[in-house]
Parts: sequence; structure tokens; C-alpha cells
Amino acid sequence: MKRAIVGGLAAVLMAAGLITSAPEASAGCNGPPITSKCDGPIQPDGTWQRCVGFTHLVYSGASSFLVPERHCDVMGPDQHPGDLGFADPPTHIDD
Repeated sequence: MKRAIVGGLAAVLMAAGLITSAPEASAGCNGPPITSKCDGPIQPDGTWQRCVGFTHLVYSGASSFLVPERHCDVMGPDQHPGDLGFADPPTHIDD
């Protein structure tokens, strides 16, 4: 049973890494694969899309597992994302 839990957790972590670390074309990223920030290309109006990938722990009976999530928002001049951690750094992340 322990092997099944460890194997399941490893599969979830690998999937989370693939989901959150896949940048868009011409995107810049920072952070480890599971908790990362990636910026899309800068648009003509100076804005870009920033996606933040993270995981959260879900308890399920006698076991628990990590669930990957991704949140995206528009960054740039005159844009004010509510979460300060989301907006750090306030400039475009370049490769």
C-alpha cells in the first residue's frame, strides 16, 4: 500500500511539473518546475499574460496528494493584479 501511495504521489508531482513548466512560445519563466511563473510574449499595448503554477495538498482519508493548479492574469502598464506575490517581479520575465 505504501508503494501505491508513493507511486501515486510521484506521478502527480511529475504531471504537475509538466503542466506548470510548459511555457508559451517566447515566454520567460522563473522558479522551480512545480511552483513557477511564466510570462507570455509582450503584446503591442505593452501587456503580457503571466501564469503561476503551484500545488496544494489535498487530504483524502488515510492519504494525501498534491493537486497542480495554474492561475493566469494580465500584467503590464496600468495593470494591477491583486496578489502581490503574483506581480513579483513587476517586469516581464525574459529567458
